[in-house]
Amino acid sequence: MKKKKTEKIVNSSMITRPIARFFPVFLLPITIAFFVGFVYPFIKGFYLSFCSFTTTSDAEFIGIGNYIKAFHDATFVHAFGFTSLYTVVSLVLVNVLAFFLAFLLTQGIKGTNIFRTVFFMPNLIGGIVLGYIWSMIFDGILSRYNTSILLETKYGFWGLIILMCWQQIGYMMIIYIAGIQSIPEDMMEAARIDGATKLQTLFRVILPNLMPSVTICLFLSLTNGFKLFDQNLALTGGQPFNWQADGTVVKTTEMLALNIYNTFYGQSSTARGVAQAKAVLFFVLVAAISLIQLSATKDKEVQ
Repeated sequence: MKKKKTEKIVNSSMITRPIARFFPVFLLPITIAFFVGFVYPFIKGFYLSFCSFTTTSDAEFIGIGNYIKAFHDATFVHAFGFTSLYTVVSLVLVNVLAFFLAFLLTQGIKGTNIFRTVFFMPNLIGGIVLGYIWSMIFDGILSRYNTSILLETKYGFWGLIILMCWQQIGYMMIIYIAGIQSIPEDMMEAARIDGATKLQTLFRVILPNLMPSVTICLFLSLTNGFKLFDQNLALTGGQPFNWQADGTVVKTTEMLALNIYNTFYGQSSTARGVAQAKAVLFFVLVAAISLIQLSATKDKEVQ
């Protein structure tokens, strides 16, 4: 017993010594960069959400006034509703189509690798570039009907959905393919021996074992939908506009990230505190929904 205890002590010391020796070289710079690039700006931004400021050096603490203004801002409320609807629709379409393609490309058809590459390639193009490319495509199609994607909300909404699907389906497809290929072959063989149909194999073998991939893809689709900014800016810019009775202008295809950006840079400098409060609310919203989704889908994963 004493020998085993001494062996454990020796092994643990042998592990901790290299870590302590190389910590300043590898981990310390990363830790410093994390605090400088993320932790400090986050804390500073949270503080500024309670301030009135034009620059960070002249911030004046005013309490929760910025949050009250944010909740009463019709543009922010509309952007929240529009973003929520967009996220739900894009999440369903992206994941259903990505799984369909992944399932199809794991059935041994010819040219599988070429198809995987082609479907994945749109994910490599930047969002701003995609937005401008698809705006030209949509306006070229809609010009036949003497209209534009910027003139009707439904065109802007479905334009963003199509753009998101075209960009994200290939990426999610790769994750689903990896999940399908990781399912043990003996499990699939047992299903075939038992006489299970392809539909029964799909719902009783493949999908339960694919839940880790589903968890990842739902998380990415959810966060990407809520955080969408550059495609929204390039494709519609929030247009068309809707004038309210009090004189405010609601951009009907403006999403949350773009609304925060326009509040900070597009309005008076006194609105920057309100924009910062919106950013904090945005962070809390995305974090809460993501944690709920992760918790719900993790419970359904097969151990």
